[in-house]
Amino acid sequence: MKKCSRSAHESLTELNITPLLDLAFVLLVIFIITTIPPVKDMDLKLPLAAKHQKDPPHKAKYISVQADGNLFLDRQELKLSELLGTLISMRTDDPDLNVIVRGDAHTKYKQIRAVLDLCQQANIVKVDLATEIGK
Repeated sequence: MKKCSRSAHESLTELNITPLLDLAFVLLVIFIITTIPPVKDMDLKLPLAAKHQKDPPHKAKYISVQADGNLFLDRQELKLSELLGTLISMRTDDPDLNVIVRGDAHTKYKQIRAVLDLCQQANIVKVDLATEIGK
C-alpha cells in the first residue's frame, strides 16, 4: 500500500531556486557598491591636526551675563530693559549682526533665557552661546 501519491514526490524533487539567485545577486551588488577600494598608492606621512576653537564671526557682538545678573554688551554695562532697544538699533545698522552670549558658569538659566528672548525679539538670527573646551 502506498502512503504518498506520485504528484507529491514530483513537487518535492523540483526546487525553485530563482528567489535564492535573486537574493545572491542583490547581496553581490550591495557588496560591490559599498566596498571602497583602499587608497594606498604611496607611503605618506600625513600631518597631525590640533584641536582649535572656531574663529569668532567677523562682526560679533558679545553679551556677557555675570552670575549676579549684570549685563555687559562689549564691556558696556546695560540693564535688561535697555538691551532690546540697543539690539534693534544695532541690527538696523548691520542686518548681518552676530551675537555671542557669554554666561558665567554660576549664572542662572533664567537670565540667559531672557537675553536669548530679547535677541529673538530684535530679529537677530545669528546667536551663539560661548563655551570653553574641557581638558
